[in-house]
Amino acid sequence: MSYDCEELDPTDRDQWNELVETAPQGTPFHLFESLEVLARESGTELHPLLVRKGQEPIGLFPIFDRRVGPVRVAFSPPPDLKVEYLGPVLLERQALKPRRREKRLSRLVETSLDWVDDEIDPRFVHARTGARFDDPRPFIWRDWEVVPRHTYVVDLTRDLDDLFMDFSSDARSNVREAEEYDVVVRQGDREHIEPIIDLMRRRHEAQDLTYPLEAATVESLYDELPDGVLQPYVCELEGSFVGGQLALELGEDHLVWIGTSERDAPIDPNDLMDWHAIQDAAERGLKRYDFVGANNERITGYKAKFAPELERYYRLERSTLPTRTAARAYKRIS
Repeated sequence: MSYDCEELDPTDRDQWNELVETAPQGTPFHLFESLEVLARESGTELHPLLVRKGQEPIGLFPIFDRRVGPVRVAFSPPPDLKVEYLGPVLLERQALKPRRREKRLSRLVETSLDWVDDEIDPRFVHARTGARFDDPRPFIWRDWEVVPRHTYVVDLTRDLDDLFMDFSSDARSNVREAEEYDVVVRQGDREHIEPIIDLMRRRHEAQDLTYPLEAATVESLYDELPDGVLQPYVCELEGSFVGGQLALELGEDHLVWIGTSERDAPIDPNDLMDWHAIQDAAERGLKRYDFVGANNERITGYKAKFAPELERYYRLERSTLPTRTAARAYKRIS
C-alpha cells in the first residue's frame, strides 16, 4: 500500500488537532493554532503535512519556509520565537511492534521530505524534535546532521512527599523559608503575560543579551489556543509581582516554557513556582513535568534540583549548499 503526503488546509484544523492530541509525540506547539501564530510572527509560510498509508494517517510534520535572498530555507520550528520542540510526529493509536513502528517512522520521514524537496526545494532545513521523539535514525540514513539535545523531566506519578525529599537541600530550604513571608504562587491569566516577558527581557539586557520573544506573540497564543493549554503562573510577595512562569500542557505533559524572577527578592520565586506547578500538575493527573531544555550549563544546575530524569531530543539539519553557507543563512534569519 502506498504512502502519500498532503498539505492540510486550515479548514482541516480539527482533524489535525485530534491527531496531535492522541499522538504521544504531539506537543502544544503542534496544535494548529500554535502553528498559525508561529507562521504569522516569523514571517514564514506554514505547510502542515499529513502522511497517510492508504486512508490511514500515520504521521504529521509541520514545515515553515521562507526565502532569504536567493535561498529558500525550511524550519520546524521557525527561528527566533524561543520554541524548542516541533518536528515530526508519529501517530500511534495502538502499540506497534518494533519492526512495524520503525517502518512507519521511516516512511513518514521519507514521504514528507520528498514533498518538501518537490514543493519547496529548500537549500537548508533545520528541525528539532520533541522530547518523546526517540528514533532519529531515518534522518541519519538520509545523511542529515543529527545532534542530540537534552531536557530534564520530573516524574509526576511519584508520591509528592517522596519527590520533595529528593529535591536538593537548597530547593527544600527555599520552599520552607518562604512560609515566613507573605508570598503567594497562583495561576495567572492573560494580563500577566506582558510582565513576565518584560522581566525576562530586562534580565537578558542586564547580561548584554537580547530577548527576541514579544509579549504580543505569547498573547496571541493564549488567545487562540484552547483554554488551559497556555498557563501563566505568578509569584507575588506582599502583593507585588516578583516572578512569573509560562507553561503549556497537552495530554500527560506539563512543559515549562519560560520562567524568570526578580533577582533582589528575599525569597526564591523560581523554586516556589516550580514546586507549586509540580503539585498542581500532579493533582490534575499529569505524568511529566518537562523543563524544556537542559543544554545550557549555566542553568542546568537549577533544573537538576527537582529530581528529574535526563531525556534526549534531537536537532536535525540538512543542506544542499556547503555547510558554511547554510550556517550563515540560518544565522541571518535567527
